[in-house]
Amino acid sequence: MPELPEVEALAQHLRDHALYRPVARVDVASMSVLKTFDPPVSGLAGRVVTGASRFGKFLSVDFEDRKDEPGLHLVTHLSRAGWLRWHDQAAATPPKPSGRGPLALRVHLDAVGGPGFDLTEAGTQKRLAVYLVHDPQEVPGVAKLGPDALDIDRAGFGALLAGRTERIKNLITDQKVLAGIGNAYSDEILHTARLSPYAVSGRLDEDRVDVLYEAMRGVLSDAVDRSVGQRAASLKGEKRSGLRVHARTGLPCPVCGDTVREVSFADRSFQYCPTCQTGGKPLADRRLSRLVR
Repeated sequence: MPELPEVEALAQHLRDHALYRPVARVDVASMSVLKTFDPPVSGLAGRVVTGASRFGKFLSVDFEDRKDEPGLHLVTHLSRAGWLRWHDQAAATPPKPSGRGPLALRVHLDAVGGPGFDLTEAGTQKRLAVYLVHDPQEVPGVAKLGPDALDIDRAGFGALLAGRTERIKNLITDQKVLAGIGNAYSDEILHTARLSPYAVSGRLDEDRVDVLYEAMRGVLSDAVDRSVGQRAASLKGEKRSGLRVHARTGLPCPVCGDTVREVSFADRSFQYCPTCQTGGKPLADRRLSRLVR
């Protein structure tokens, strides 16, 4: 799933390549991806791209005001398998709106068949969501976001954790509490902070909160620095190359050499290093525990 660094890099890629270009046409290949109907996506025709913004893990492409209508924002949540792909040329023939292939929505800029971008989604579980709104705050998920993980200061972060009973892994990935962090970067942040994913948020002392805050800032800032400027097609590989524990089950921890372990749930998993994070004690893998029974 694209998280804060990748979405920020995609926004910057659009700022570098799409700015001040008019929309020639919008093709919808999967009607289910659209979560709004008014204004219609056809209303983007002729509008000029004025910017690209990030709200947590949401990406917004911003379009100009008109005399009789305020600006428009094409807001998307890429979910687990969605992606934005830039193209210099594209087929001029509109795709059939079957929703079966990876293409969900295509935006032609300058001219039909010219440059632009596609929103795609791999796999059979279609969760990519696209909204066309006058204000990004009209998108329910954006309106409910907590403070951005790279905007919150140390005092605000400490206040956010104080008194909470959630496990720290769950808390920092809850978008209503803190926006932008998903499964992968939470694993990396907790490994850098040498914290168990099961640590209780409100029980961390001030020193631990300091370490966690600095780890969060460092991991995310480094990832943004590595990602911004990359071509959209290379961002996924860049993300994988920078990970130390996430998706590295069975490999040695690059810090201590211990074996990276995994805890699995129904539809997801997380990775950690026992030596660095849990005092050498492996955490129970719930999926394996159920199989043993």
